[in-house]
Amino acid sequence: MTLPGDVEERFEGWKTGDATKDAALADAGRAQTAVTYAVTKGDPESPALSFYQSGTALAGSQDWVKGIVDAGLTYSGSVRYFAPEISVFDKESAGVSYCADESEAYNKDRKTNKVDKTPATDDSYVLYSTRLEKNDEGVWQTTKLESERGNKKCVQ
Repeated sequence: MTLPGDVEERFEGWKTGDATKDAALADAGRAQTAVTYAVTKGDPESPALSFYQSGTALAGSQDWVKGIVDAGLTYSGSVRYFAPEISVFDKESAGVSYCADESEAYNKDRKTNKVDKTPATDDSYVLYSTRLEKNDEGVWQTTKLESERGNKKCVQ
């Protein structure tokens, strides 16, 4: 997944040194990138989404992407993902939570390419809580995904 030149994602502290945890964290990050990729491509049915997500997470992400695309928008700017926490439950399931700093990410009009540089607020910071399940191909798919804007843990 190659993002447009005006879109950047930074993952800070996403390595633990434990192979299983690092694999799950990497795929959790890729699931997030798949959402950004689908938005920038304008494709709620992007194969990248269904590769890294399934279940309610996939349905929710497809709805989210569709809403942005239907509004005639895409993204521009930078998002920083930080403070990941992971719990491996067994060989095939894990939980991952992390924060996103969207203070430098903006909506961009698809037709005019005009970027809406709104000031950052507490809502620019998001706490994600996810469940991952390892599929038959060995991919840690995000199967459940919840987000909370303005969560105090993430507000900088």
